[in-house]
Amino acid sequence: MTQMIEERIAGELGVRPAQVSAAVGLLDGGATVPFVARYRKEATDSLDDAQLRALEERLRYLRELEDRRAAVLESVAAQGKLDDALAAQIAAADSKARLEDIYLPYKPRRRTKAQIAREAGLAPLAARLLADPTGDPLTVAAGYVNPDAAVTDAAAALEGARAILVEQCAEDADLIGELREQMWRQGRLTSRVRAGKETEGAKFADYFDFAEAFTSLPAHRVLALFRGEKEGVLDVSLEPQETPPAPGERTVYEARIAARAGIADAGRPGDRWLLDTVRWSWRTRILVHLAIDLRARLWQAAEDEAVRVFAGNLRDLLLAAPAGPRPTLGLDPGLRTGVKVAVVDATGRVAETATIYPHEPRRQWDASLATLAALCAAHRIELVAIGNGTASRETDRLAADLIAANPQLGLTKVMVSEAGASVYSASAYASQELPDLDVSLRGAASIARRLQDPLAELVKIEPKSIGVGQYQHDVTGSRLARSLDAVVEDCVNGVGVDLNTASVPLLTRVSGVTATLAENIVSHREAHGPFRARSALRDVPRLGPKAFEQCAGFLRINGGTDPLDSSSVHPEAYPLVRRIVAAAGTDVAGLVGNVGTLRTLRPQEFVDDTFGLPTVTDILAELEKPGRDPRPAFRTAVFAEGVEKLADLVPGQVLEGVVTNVAAFGAFVDVGVHQDGLVHISALADRYVADPRDVVKSGDIVKVKVLEVDAVRKRISLTMRLTDQARPPRPRDDARPAADRRPDAGRRPEDGRRADPGKRPDVGKRPADGRRPERGERSDAGRRAEAGQRPGADRRGAKPAPDGPMADALRRAGLA
Repeated sequence: MTQMIEERIAGELGVRPAQVSAAVGLLDGGATVPFVARYRKEATDSLDDAQLRALEERLRYLRELEDRRAAVLESVAAQGKLDDALAAQIAAADSKARLEDIYLPYKPRRRTKAQIAREAGLAPLAARLLADPTGDPLTVAAGYVNPDAAVTDAAAALEGARAILVEQCAEDADLIGELREQMWRQGRLTSRVRAGKETEGAKFADYFDFAEAFTSLPAHRVLALFRGEKEGVLDVSLEPQETPPAPGERTVYEARIAARAGIADAGRPGDRWLLDTVRWSWRTRILVHLAIDLRARLWQAAEDEAVRVFAGNLRDLLLAAPAGPRPTLGLDPGLRTGVKVAVVDATGRVAETATIYPHEPRRQWDASLATLAALCAAHRIELVAIGNGTASRETDRLAADLIAANPQLGLTKVMVSEAGASVYSASAYASQELPDLDVSLRGAASIARRLQDPLAELVKIEPKSIGVGQYQHDVTGSRLARSLDAVVEDCVNGVGVDLNTASVPLLTRVSGVTATLAENIVSHREAHGPFRARSALRDVPRLGPKAFEQCAGFLRINGGTDPLDSSSVHPEAYPLVRRIVAAAGTDVAGLVGNVGTLRTLRPQEFVDDTFGLPTVTDILAELEKPGRDPRPAFRTAVFAEGVEKLADLVPGQVLEGVVTNVAAFGAFVDVGVHQDGLVHISALADRYVADPRDVVKSGDIVKVKVLEVDAVRKRISLTMRLTDQARPPRPRDDARPAADRRPDAGRRPEDGRRADPGKRPDVGKRPADGRRPERGERSDAGRRAEAGQRPGADRRGAKPAPDGPMADALRRAGLA
């Protein structure tokens, strides 16, 4: 069975079974995906981390399928109903859905009407009526009346016979599978507003009268519809075909069921009764079953896409350019409660804190400038990190005045995402790391440090709280967590970790390092001083040979006793490097970074039984630029002066902005007005774009043109095609109640496209995605999907909002 699974995965991934077998063996042996991808290329023939993650996920599914198959076989065998044909059918089931279809007739359950009818001796009647419709059903049934079995008359006998035939149709695995696929191709999802919910559910107004084919529904629309249903605003239903049959006509599904059972309308006495049985079977059993299945299918596809979007955006955020070890001033903006200030030195240590009140109601502008100038001079600050929450533009203006008044300080100001800052501030780790700081001041420190090294700081926050997802609270928590944890693991190990400065949360994400080992590493470092060599890791309590093998290559030691310890070369390959050094006629220090010498070497000359060509090639490339950071160079966006609120935007303006989130239908861009604008997928480039992330990623700095500003609905339409013409203001009719408006009046679908000509006006409209906050809920920067405001509202002591970061981007863009 293991071989069959490996062969199936190999076929799906387009690789050889031997590669899959090697990867499975390594993963089952405790190796991590980053380790296998980086240091076991010979074994897997260079499967990359993306292929290995896909393999790992598929392996989990297929093993679950095999476990379920074994349970089904055991259950059927225990009933004494397992024969060779059924066993073969169960063995051939290639999906969980197919397996459950086959198992349905044998699944233990309470007595059904069909079972009761069989016990009453009506199975022969059902078989006779199906085989020979020439007799009158009531006349035939009269011969099966049995008062002792509660079959009191012919009508009761016919009812029992019908229950048997309905169950036979509903439990025909091949038929159900065929009808399921047919309904998927021909059906559609519809929604209607519930009576009296028009005002309360206004955010779902675009779905008050909606219909779209299953095959064309995008993920975000499916999730919005199901959320509207969950909140009691929408009635969502699945229609098996776009055009219902005329009264008295059979559906295509009923026709297929009849054909499968050999039932036809030939004018015989029993034909009408059999066709009514088919209709009853379809409407009461099969359609209900298929609707549940297709709901699950829609949900699964939407969940897959939501997880993919979140994972991709998280990867981009974690791999954003670091400013590096430079003294930084962190400013956490606020109005009434003041701006929290934290000075962080080049190592990330908090050196000093303060609270200033430059804004309303105190307006201590000059005093705040004096305080900041003194702090910058005393600590030789180079960067000013400003949180992008409430009062961020006002605080940005304060920083601009600080820079203008003190040019000798050489300051650079940068707007930084606050996503998850309040979650970190209130966490147990923050209390341990910064025990002497108030919760509010910890946020300022986090803002400063995430500018220095976003990866090192963001790993301290639960991934789902970072806030770059799409309907994250709607998807399965365990699946989302597993996917996001994999992204963090890949990013941390791809960049590498400084062993002598890494925090416990960062070390925990290193291949092979558990939470306990991470704490032991830090404790050893504090007790014995900085590590001077990777080999010293063996002295850490409970860090055995297997853990050392997994983690050593991803841990860096700068300025240690061996130059190779600062590179990604694994200690197990040091003997190979010594051979390379000997061939080059120099020492390790003389070879590292010596591009001219390294490029004269032929990798093939160093291949042996232990190290193949891929490893030798990787080592030579690493020696050219040891410890190279794969992240891009640091640069900052410059928001336009005087453009600070929605009213300052004018169609036709060209602005610089930062991509804050990427969805399936486009990208959200912060241009500095507390309201993200949307660049629709069609406006990202002068070419067809299938996936917005092919063009932009979270954190990218881009030039955009303002196409349209809707101040009432707080929507900004942007384009990255700077030759596009701005749109003239459009007439509005949404001042009238929704019920009195044309369904598509003045609206755009959530993917930004105009409805196709001839398309129903209620199809493909703009969704209002995301839910409103519960009373008393506080929003966290970058996660405040429910708050309907720019992230960064005063969040001291706030309870983290549970969900909805993509809804945050939608709402900030005025699209909810």
